[in-house]
Amino acid sequence: MGSAGDLDKIKSQKIDPPRIERQLLNFKNGFPPICLVRAATTGDGILSCSPSEKKSLQGTFGKITPDLRVLKFVPASGAATRMFKPLFEFRQQCLSNPLLRLKNLEHPEFNSVHYFFSHFEKFAFFEDLVEVLKNDGKDVKTLLKHADYTTIIDSLLFDKGLNYASLPKALLLFHRYPDGSRASMEEHLVEAANYASEDKKTANLHFTLSPEHQERFQEKLADVLGKYEKQFNLCFVVHTSVQKPSTDTIAVDLNNIPLRNEDGTFLYRPAGHGALIENLNEIDADIIFIKNIDNVVPDVIKEPTYKYKRVLGGYLLRVREKIVTFLEKAEQQRVSDEEADEMASFAIKQLMICLPLEFKLFNLDNKIKILKQKLNRPIRVCGMVKNEGEPGGGPYWVKDRKGSISLQIVESSQINPDDTKQKMIFDSATHFNPVDIVCCIKDFRGNTFNLPDYVDDTTGFISLKSIGGKDIKALELPGLWNGAMADWITVFIEVPVITFNPVKIINDLLRKEHQS
Repeated sequence: MGSAGDLDKIKSQKIDPPRIERQLLNFKNGFPPICLVRAATTGDGILSCSPSEKKSLQGTFGKITPDLRVLKFVPASGAATRMFKPLFEFRQQCLSNPLLRLKNLEHPEFNSVHYFFSHFEKFAFFEDLVEVLKNDGKDVKTLLKHADYTTIIDSLLFDKGLNYASLPKALLLFHRYPDGSRASMEEHLVEAANYASEDKKTANLHFTLSPEHQERFQEKLADVLGKYEKQFNLCFVVHTSVQKPSTDTIAVDLNNIPLRNEDGTFLYRPAGHGALIENLNEIDADIIFIKNIDNVVPDVIKEPTYKYKRVLGGYLLRVREKIVTFLEKAEQQRVSDEEADEMASFAIKQLMICLPLEFKLFNLDNKIKILKQKLNRPIRVCGMVKNEGEPGGGPYWVKDRKGSISLQIVESSQINPDDTKQKMIFDSATHFNPVDIVCCIKDFRGNTFNLPDYVDDTTGFISLKSIGGKDIKALELPGLWNGAMADWITVFIEVPVITFNPVKIINDLLRKEHQS
C-alpha cells in the first residue's frame, strides 16, 4: 500500500484502505467467472403474462395507495462521446487523407456516415445546428454541396458549436415536436408524469450526473420544468446526485503497480454504474423505476412503455403486499404450518426463489427462519425482451460459491470464454436485459435496506484503458443490475421489444421509432 503518507491521502479522499487492498488483489487475481446453470426462458425463470393478467396488474398499480412514494431513477452520468465515434473517426480520416472521405461516403448502410449526412435534416438538433452555422457566417446546404463535412461535424461536436461531444445524453435533443424539440431528459419527465406520480399531483425523479454536467442540467431543467408542470397539471420534484468519490477505484499499470498523479497521490477512476448503488441507497422512496437515459421514444409510441411499466409495478405491489403480510405475521408468531407451506409455494412460483428440496420436512420454526431470510430482502421486477442480437447482458440461472441457485443478469465478460459449456449456455439466451426495472428497497417495517449488504463483491470488470498514450488497467465495481443487486429477490417478466429503443450511436435517432 506504500507509505503512511499514502494511507493518509487515501483516507482524506474518504476511501476505505481495505477496499483498495481488495482492488489490488482483484487486479492481480482477476474476478472468478460466473457459473451459469442455464439460461432463463419463458416458463423457466421468465414470466409471460396473459392479456387478462396484464390488465389486472395495470389495475393493481393504478390503485397504489397515497402512502407509497413512487420515484423514477435515471442513471445519466458520462458524456455522449461514444455516440459520435463514427463521426470522430470520419473526421480524422478526412484530415489525414481527403480521399478516404469519398471512400467512406460510398457506404450507404444504416450506421455509416453516408447515412448520417443523407438524412441530416431529420435530426432533432438540425435547426439548432443551422443557427450555429449561420451565426458563424456559414450555410449548411452550401457546406453539404461542397462536401465540407468536417465543418459541420466540428460545429456539432465541439465548443465553438453545439458541443454535443461534451454534453451528457440527458441534454441532447432526441425528438421533434410541433412546439419544438425535446432532450432525452424531457422525455423522462413526460414518462414520470404518466407512471411515477403516486398522488397524481407530484412526479418524483432522480438523475445521476457527472459533476461537470450538473450546472448545465439544472439550467435546462429550469428552462423546461414550467412547461411540463402546466401540461400535466402536477409538480415535478427532481433531484440529482453525482457518483461518490469514495466509490472510485485505483488504476494500475500492466504490472498491477498503482499509478500516481503528478502530486504523488494515487490515480483513481470512476467505478462504473455499479457505484450508483450508493446513490440508490440514499433515496427515500417505496417504489423505484430504473431506466437508462437513452431509452426513450416520442409521445406517439409511448403507450406500450406506460402499459408495461404499470404491469411491472403492479406485479411488484402484489408480491410486496404478500411478503409484508407474511413477515408481519411471522414476527408476531402467528404463522401456521399450512401458511408456511403456502408461502413457500408462492416464493418458488411467483418470486423464483430456490428453497431446499426437503423444505416440507422441516419443523415450523425452521421453515419460518428460512422464509424470513429469503423474503426480507430488496425486490426487483425486471422486464426482459426477446433477444434480437443486441449486445449486452441477459437473464440466467446462476450458482454461487455456496451452491445456491438464483436468477441473475449476466454480461458476457462475466463468464469464462474458454469454457465451451458456459459459452454455449450464455449463447442460448432467448431474452435480453433492456434495463427496465421496478424495485422496492424497504423492508416490511418500512425501513430502507442497506443496499451495499446485498452486493456480490466477487463480481466486477477489469478493462484496458489509455491515458496519455500509456496503457493502464481500470476496475469497475459489480454492475448496478449485475452484481450490485445480486442478493435481491429477482423476478423477470417478458415485455415487448417496442419498449426498448436505446440510442447508442447517433444514427439510432434516425430509426423509425425515434422519427415517429
